[in-house]
Parts: sequence; C-alpha cells; structure tokens
Amino acid sequence: MELQKVILYYGFTPLHDPDAILLWQRTLCENLGLRGRILISTHGINGTLGGDMSALKKYVKQTKQYPGFKHIDFKWSDGTGHDFPRLRVRVRDEVVSFGAPGELAVDEHGVVGGGVHLKPAEVNQLVEERGDEVVFFDGRNAFEAKIGKFRNAIVPDVKTTRDFVGELESGKYDYLKDRPIVTYCTGGIRCEVLSSVMKNRGFSEVYQIEGGIVRYGEAFADRGLWEGSLYVFDSRMNHEFSDEAKVIGVCERCEEPTSKFYNCANLACRKLILLCDTCTADNVSKNCSPTHADFH
Repeated sequence: MELQKVILYYGFTPLHDPDAILLWQRTLCENLGLRGRILISTHGINGTLGGDMSALKKYVKQTKQYPGFKHIDFKWSDGTGHDFPRLRVRVRDEVVSFGAPGELAVDEHGVVGGGVHLKPAEVNQLVEERGDEVVFFDGRNAFEAKIGKFRNAIVPDVKTTRDFVGELESGKYDYLKDRPIVTYCTGGIRCEVLSSVMKNRGFSEVYQIEGGIVRYGEAFADRGLWEGSLYVFDSRMNHEFSDEAKVIGVCERCEEPTSKFYNCANLACRKLILLCDTCTADNVSKNCSPTHADFH
C-alpha cells in the first residue's frame, strides 16, 4: 500500500471567479482520489486534504501552476485519506469565518495590513529580547487550547472564529494594545485575518507566526515555547511533535491527564469531550453530560 499523507494549506489572493476555481479544484481532487475540505472565496483558498503521497504531490504541482497559488506553503503531516469522510469543495464569503468579509483586503501579495510574519526562530528571538512584555494570543477556538498552547498564552473565550470581533471590541484586551502580541493558530490562516482585525481595532504591534503552530512545532518540537498537543480537524483529533510532548489536558470525568478528544456518544449532541484511556473504556463516560443516555 502506498504511503499516505495529509496536507494543510492556504493562500490569500484576489479570485475574481471563485466558482470556476471550485470546478477546477473539485475535478482535480476527484481525479486524484483525494478527500478533505477546500473553501474558496474572492479572498483566496483554504484546504486540508488526505490521500496517497503521489496523488498529493500531483495536486500540489498542478495547484501551484495557478499564478495566485504559486507561493502557497503546503504543510505535510502523517495521516491518510480515511481521516476525512468525503471530499467537500465550497465557495464561501470568507475562507475563515470571522463574520467580517467586507473588512478584509487582499492583493497579489496576500492580506493587506496584517501582522508582521515571524519565522519560528524569530519568535524565540523576540521573546529573548523583550521577555515578559511579549504576549501570545491564541487565534483558535478556546477548546483547542485545552490540549496545547504557547506558554502563558492568552486564550480568548471563543467557540468559533466569529466570536473574535466581539471579544476584541468588548474592551477586555485593551490593556494589550501597546504590547507586542504574537498571534498563533494551527497553520497560520486564522492569524492572517485575526492580526488584521486586531490592527484595525488599535492594537499597535501585532505579529503572526509564519506557518502557524505546525511550522513552529516542526522547528522546535517540544523544546521551545509550545506546550502540549496540537488539535487537528479530522479523525486524528490531535498531533504531537515528539515523544516528549507535555500532556496539559485533563479528563472531564476523572481529571487524569489526557490529550485525547472524543465526540459525545449522544448522537444528538456530538460535543467534544476530553477523556483518558480508562474512562474511554466506559461507554457511559463517553457522554459529555451524566444526564445523557448511553447511545450504542
């Protein structure tokens, strides 16, 4: 059986005919037997795909032939096409749903007015030079930080990216407006938008990690400023950068350390729940609430 992988990528560039891009991308993926999710808008493309390595290499090569996509950074990780139930290609108002499509501006170089990109080594250098003055600001949904985050990071109380605008406009983070802020997310795309949204609201010194947590983890594994596991949006649920990954998650049943999320056994709920191996073996504990009936 051929080696299989998962790729994560995005590209901000003006797309004048997203529907045509959709047809091209869907046909390309179907012909190559790839599964996953691709979102397209007038601002660009955002995708996660899994399948045979040879097929993914062909996908990358052909996608980069489109002028606006030639500089896309494709991030590779272990996985299979079976990590995704099907192929979904959609056109949306936003490739990341912040609820502010009219606010984002892009040109052929990417997002206009976003935070300064820092390579992983430059992130460490910034912290070495400015110490506790630097603030790490999590650009993901709050639950993702339960199993992994940057040391001493601020984790906003958001359930979806659409909550960020309200959070920032609430005033609770105004005390950070003159501090150096490093935004971070899985692969970098959410911070492209978040850093722009923050700068538009008066945050003066905003950075983003180039390539996100993925690239930082590849560079420093668990010997840098990152702690724990990385949540991923497919059947794997989490990813470790090394065998030395710190376990910061806590089982919601017995409070033992764990980094494993499961879907609630109640099919009407499917809320994510953190469980240790012992509680996972107990079917009743697979419900996110004790009042939920056990579904088999």
